[in-house]
Parts: sequence; structure tokens; C-alpha cells
Amino acid sequence: MKRYLSILLMSLCVSAQAELTIEITQGIASSIPISVVPFKFEGTAKDSVDEIVRTDLERSGHFSLLEPDDMLSQPQSEDDIYFTDWRLLKQEYVVIGTISALPNQQYQVRYQLFDVFNEKELLTQSLKGTASQLRDIAHRVSDAIYEQLTGIRGAFSTKIAYVTTNSKRTKFNLSIADSDGAREKVVLSSKYSIFSPTWSPDGKRLAYVMLEDSGSKVYVQDLVTGKKQLVSANKGINSAPSFSPDGKKLALVLSKDGNPEIYIINLATRHWTRVTNHYAIDTEPNWMPDGEHIIFTSGRSGNPQIYRVSLSSGYVERLTFEGSYNARARLAQDGRFLVLVHQAKKGAPFHIASLDLVRGLLQTLTSDTELDESPSVSPNGVMVMYAAKYNKRSILAAVSVAGDVKFLVPSKNGDVREPAWGPYLD
Repeated sequence: MKRYLSILLMSLCVSAQAELTIEITQGIASSIPISVVPFKFEGTAKDSVDEIVRTDLERSGHFSLLEPDDMLSQPQSEDDIYFTDWRLLKQEYVVIGTISALPNQQYQVRYQLFDVFNEKELLTQSLKGTASQLRDIAHRVSDAIYEQLTGIRGAFSTKIAYVTTNSKRTKFNLSIADSDGAREKVVLSSKYSIFSPTWSPDGKRLAYVMLEDSGSKVYVQDLVTGKKQLVSANKGINSAPSFSPDGKKLALVLSKDGNPEIYIINLATRHWTRVTNHYAIDTEPNWMPDGEHIIFTSGRSGNPQIYRVSLSSGYVERLTFEGSYNARARLAQDGRFLVLVHQAKKGAPFHIASLDLVRGLLQTLTSDTELDESPSVSPNGVMVMYAAKYNKRSILAAVSVAGDVKFLVPSKNGDVREPAWGPYLD
């Protein structure tokens, strides 16, 4: 109980100048061989679309990418493709494309995906945008290719939020970036600790906790205007905000009535509803997709475990039984896999695990990192980003829900923690 209570109010030691990088450590053994040929380019824009697509697909772990220098040719059109050459290189798919300059400082990106063995086109698309939008276009290309070849919607176009600070812990930043760590933007800077960021379902707001001189407070900040709204400043703990699926309510932890319990606030009416009422500590709420249930951590069984409560009936059901510690649960959008922080037995390391709610099977996903915490699931339910200790540094890391894809996401200039994977924006 002491550990996850301390997580509620801990100060975060990370770097204010952080820029995230990707270091792939493990991919799927049966990854799909694919070549993304350098796109024919007309213009002066800095972002290389084909390079971004290549990196996106590679870090997904589902694909093995052929380096351009190892290609026998670099075709610019369908007529230039010699499928025999690509079969000799044992490539299953090849992507070609062109980037053309248009009037009004616009660019058109056209790409094609080909099946090498069947010698046929699988996908073609034309996208338009400014030079500053080429990175967004590249992520959309990656999403489309990923979905075409795996049947799963891509999440390369999504955003992540995280917290950074300087080495003296005198300035804390709440930042957002692309899912690959690029285009970092500081949303909020403060002398106070910031933690537990969480996205609204439409991706337009972030809720977070700030530990001020007078105590912890929960805010909601508009990402377009930068305006922040104080939601909760009750006496005692104000922590662990979580948006409802419709974005109209916020579940959070309050100790205003003595014991830490789960409450819900209607953001429009400011009406409070108490959800739990138990002598044990209840914390870390997370809504289920149906909007009718909340998953939370509780010590009511003697040690931290995951429970589910019905908002209509108040019925509480225990979900985790394996291990001495299970906390900070996050549910994938399919409603089947629960991702959480797991400790097999007292004294053992804390790692990220997934629980199949249908089959009741728990699988430990991480082992290479230490003190794993704060898991956040990608909107397509494939990847989990989390905070960890690695080589005596606090970094972000990611692992697939299946456990077969892993990569590290350290910052270039220090430590970074408290990841929150954003929703789809369309």
C-alpha cells in the first residue's frame, strides 16, 4: 500500500529539455520483409516522408525494413519495378512514392504499395499538405500500410503526453509529442510537480495533478487555448484523474472525507458522486469503454489488487488474484486485455503485465527494465508505453500486449516519466 500511495504524490525527476528517441530492442521473429523506396522529391521541405514511414514500420516490430543502400534499384513508378529483383532480395512488399510541389506552398504525396510475389498493387493514395504537414502525412501513410498488411488500425498518427523536469527539480514541464517522440511541445511549465496526465477522448484536453504548496490539485487544460481549469482542490489527496468515455465526467481519488476513495465529478454541473466506500485505500480509477464500470486499485484484500465497480449497482468485483501486487490498471479499447503493474511476490521486481479478462490468464510483458510503472495503452490496443528504470535512468519504454515487440524511449537530455498515450483524433 505504501508504494502506490507514494506514487500518488511523488515528485518526478526528469529533464526539462527532453527530446524522445526510439531504440528498438525486440521485434517479431516472423516480421514481414518490406522495402520503402526513397520517394522522388520535388521541393525544399526538410521532413523525409519515406524515411519517417520506414522508421514507423520498423518500430512497430511487425516489419523488417531493407535499407535503401541494399536495394538493387530504386524505382519511382510502377513501370520501373522489376519484381524479380525484389524476390531475389526476399522482399514481400515494396512501397514507392513521389512528392510533388504544388501552388500555394502545398505538396502532394502519392504512394503505392505492391505485393511482390503476386506482382499487384494493394494500396494507392494521394495526400496533400504544407511542408510543415509532411510528417503528419508520413504517419498517415504508415497507418494505412500497417492496417493493409496486419488488419489492425495503425497508431503512428497519435500523440503521447509525458512529464519532464530539470536536474534540480525546480521546473516541471508537461509535454506532448508525436508517438515517435518527434515535435515535442511544452504544454505547461511550473515550479510544482506535475503528474498523472490523462487525455480526454477527443484529444483536445489533458487532465493532470499538480502538487502545489497548499497540496495536490487536479486541473484540466485545453490544448488549443492553453487555458487550464481547476477541477478539484479539496482538503487532502486530489489525484489520479480519468476522463469518462464521453469526456463529460472525470473520475479521481479524493480523501476529503477521511479515506482515499473514488469519486466522479460532472465537469459541466460540478456535481460530485462518491463511487467507493471502504476502509481500505481505493485509488487509480480507469473507465471501461461502456462508461458504466470503473476499474480501480484497492487494498481491501490485504494487498493492492485490481477491482471493477458497477456505477449503477455499486457491485464490486475483484479481477486480479495472481501475485502480491497489482496496480495502475489500464484497459485496452477491445475491453479484453487489462494492462497493469505486477509484482509476482514480495521483494520481486515490479513489471508490466497483461491480464486476459476472457481467459483469466496473466502474462508478464517486461523483464529488461526495472521499477516499471504507469502503463498506457495505444488506441489500437497493440502497444503499451510505460515508465521504467534502465541503466540508472528514468526512461519511457514500450512493449506489445503480446509481449513480442519491445523498444526503449529515452530522452536525449535526462529522465522522463508518466506517459499517457493519446486517442485517435478523427
